[in-house]
Amino acid sequence: MTSDSNAGEAVAQTADPRRWRLLGLLGLAQFMLILDVTVVAIALPHMGADLGLGRDALTWVVSAYTLAFGGLMLLGGRAADLFGPKPVVLAGLATFTVASLATGLATSAELAIGGRVAQGVGAAMLSPAALSIVVRLFDGEERNRALGIWSALGAGGAAIGVLLGGALTAGPGWEWVFLINVPVGVVVAIILARQLPALPAWGGDVRLDLVGALIVTASTGLLILGFIEAGDEGWASTRTLVLLAGGIVGYVVLAGWLRRTPHPLIDPALVTRRPVLSGTFVLFVATGLMVAVFFLGTFYLQSAAGHGPLTTGLLFLPVAAATMVGAQLAGRFIGRLGARTLGIAGLLVAAAGLVVPAISMSTLSTVIAVSVGSAGLGVLFVVAAATALSQVEPQLAGVASGILSTFHELGASLGAAVMSGVAAASLVDGTTDGFERAYLVAAVIAALAAVLAGALIPGRPTSTETHQEPHQETQS
Repeated sequence: MTSDSNAGEAVAQTADPRRWRLLGLLGLAQFMLILDVTVVAIALPHMGADLGLGRDALTWVVSAYTLAFGGLMLLGGRAADLFGPKPVVLAGLATFTVASLATGLATSAELAIGGRVAQGVGAAMLSPAALSIVVRLFDGEERNRALGIWSALGAGGAAIGVLLGGALTAGPGWEWVFLINVPVGVVVAIILARQLPALPAWGGDVRLDLVGALIVTASTGLLILGFIEAGDEGWASTRTLVLLAGGIVGYVVLAGWLRRTPHPLIDPALVTRRPVLSGTFVLFVATGLMVAVFFLGTFYLQSAAGHGPLTTGLLFLPVAAATMVGAQLAGRFIGRLGARTLGIAGLLVAAAGLVVPAISMSTLSTVIAVSVGSAGLGVLFVVAAATALSQVEPQLAGVASGILSTFHELGASLGAAVMSGVAAASLVDGTTDGFERAYLVAAVIAALAAVLAGALIPGRPTSTETHQEPHQETQS
């Protein structure tokens, strides 16, 4: 190993006494980022009425954040590796906080969408850099527990966002969906600036690959935009096909560029490592299914079941609690049971929960069944992170976290697009037929993914394999 790698291992093995407190603060920051994906949904009608936003503008209020967040994630993760995660975390948190203030004070569509883009830029810096710090602060079984807490906060943020969005919109107004981030962001930034350790940067004479960053940002943005367009116009529309084709071509161009440039944004070999590949696959599926849960649940409870926004938010509390419990249990037992076993179990539990509303829909049965399924999804978030990051060198923790986070956003966009297409009829007329079909599709995807996860996720290491160097893959 190189001297840099040895130094990184020493950092990881020296337990920082503040590590659990720092995990809580970083988790709170991540909680805000994830919460901002769903907290806006219930506020959109009120926001549109106050600012005079049409359907297209309201769509962009949601999509602008997702596009910037997902498209810039790899750049944020690589920057954390090259310049050190602390300055990138603080810069991302500051950007996100100021952008939240600007969006909350927006008086036009342009200002609102611009603020959401800036929020996404800040989130793309903060999220992978923060996760890389978690990976470097913890080791062994403690890392699994830390990833369980991290995943629980992130997954719970999506569900609690629905409740918080309803409460704030019904109370002080839609502006506070964004303004609430400001005091929290300022306090967390001040504490992190004082207590976050200055973990080493790995830049040396390596330069940031701006061309690669531009290609991956454009390609990811085109794919996400294509998924969004598919949800609105259908998969066969010319615009959808052009956007998706552009994203795929962009990734092909990126692969060629990374092989030629002396300072690639990511090492192509990193993406093809079995743990990284299987971890990103699990996260991609889990995020798509989680978005399906919120997308279908929100529309079903408010349109077909006739509940108001605040009641809908309250009904999602069991879903949030179950997701967080699943993540916590996975963090505690993954060392004993192994990622493959937990991954298969999590997907099968998710499939079992999601198939119930496909058979018979009612408010009570749907909430209970989806809560059970969400416990399985909570397990998957930990399995994905622990698998993908378990054998990544410290100097690649940021970019590996960026890869994971990118697939998180791609999965979210694809999940929303697929579900909106399958449930289209029910979204218009408020019947349950489309929702039932969509839940069935989600359950089938979870079951098929369980089979693939069993083949992809590496098995538990043998006694000799536990002494491998971090860059070596553990074979099944």
